[in-house]
Amino acid sequence: MIIHVVKNGESLYQISKLYGVSYNKIASDNELTNPTQLVIGQTLVILEGSRKHKIFPGQSLYMIAKMYGVTIAQLYAANPSLNSSIIIYPGEVLNIPSSSPKLGSIEVNAYALPGTNMDVLEKTLPNLTYLSIFSYQVQPNGTLKGIDDVPLIQAARNAKVAPMMVMTNLKEGGGFDSSLAHAILTNENIQNTLLNNIINTLKNKNYYGLDIDLEYIYPEDKENYNNFLRKTVSKLKPLGYPVTTALAPKPSGNIKGLLYEAHDYPVHGALANHVILMTYEWGYTAGPPLAVSPINEVRKILDYAVTVIPSKKIFMGIPNYGYDWTLPYVKGTSATALGNVEAVDLARRENAYIQYDYTSQAPFFNYYDSNGKKHVVWFEDARSMNAKLRTANEYNLGGISYWTIGKYFPQAWLIQNSLYDVKKLF
Repeated sequence: MIIHVVKNGESLYQISKLYGVSYNKIASDNELTNPTQLVIGQTLVILEGSRKHKIFPGQSLYMIAKMYGVTIAQLYAANPSLNSSIIIYPGEVLNIPSSSPKLGSIEVNAYALPGTNMDVLEKTLPNLTYLSIFSYQVQPNGTLKGIDDVPLIQAARNAKVAPMMVMTNLKEGGGFDSSLAHAILTNENIQNTLLNNIINTLKNKNYYGLDIDLEYIYPEDKENYNNFLRKTVSKLKPLGYPVTTALAPKPSGNIKGLLYEAHDYPVHGALANHVILMTYEWGYTAGPPLAVSPINEVRKILDYAVTVIPSKKIFMGIPNYGYDWTLPYVKGTSATALGNVEAVDLARRENAYIQYDYTSQAPFFNYYDSNGKKHVVWFEDARSMNAKLRTANEYNLGGISYWTIGKYFPQAWLIQNSLYDVKKLF
């Protein structure tokens, strides 16, 4: 697997010749919307497959290794006839090995909404271990507001993907409700009703397990949440249902704020089968322009998390979207969300060139709209996905978790599947 960044004046035909991979394969693998009009700074994932290189006069093994992003040792291993000789001859054909040996196996979760396009879902499922269907909203009396999840559950099961029921404290009209969470977490009778409803839903809908996503909990309810999690695990574990929790991204155990304080990393790490760290939304709809998931900030979260949670229980969150901000940023204004493929299409339409910030490991570009207003777009590309997926390996994490799979992003799966084998549970 090679990540190629398009340069000024390059065509897909030229790039295909550079790597010895067909034009049609690169276009098909990356599902390019406009293969004849590439964007400066756009990434292309080159899947080598079985490659041959015919040696030209003047070429050396060093030059050929550099051209394909492999080492001379890898060339020797793929071509035993060389017998470790540095002498090569024009016209000789060499086998070119893959430049990306796999890092191992990994569990992959992704969130999906009930309205997810089924064609997108079908294309995505082979790349997943779990599909978390968002979400059952808890009501003040412990009942659950249902969703149209049957088609997604059936599709997941058919693809050997474990469907996870997601429970949230979202309120009508959107937004997490602190008071609703407090009402649940402080009342034993309501909790019993809620757990009975959860168990019935898990059984009746053929779910694999439960994902608890309670957010913006009052700090004083921290231990109440811990006790609710203890109670939930004690009820579900004997029935064979694993429990996952979604946690705010905390760089330390003493960080203040409504989003963070009640999410107790050590307790959740001890009780839950997995914890999903929501390592995104540094750049968010109502905030100033930033990379959505800057890797330098993500690392701060992981540095703390692995000291208090077993690393194999941790799933690192990865965003599958970007934002478009109007500049100059004015507090109170909102960015527009867009998919990663949409971002590249926008750059093409606006004749913008894509830049890359190496600190955050994220791509961005600027353009001017029809009213003369300047914009900045931060999103994800093959480079940023590669950085995130390699970071998961560096920290020895058990998995990754995408929010969400509504917009199909082929390069995410090309990179993921080049680096890892995806674990399946059945």
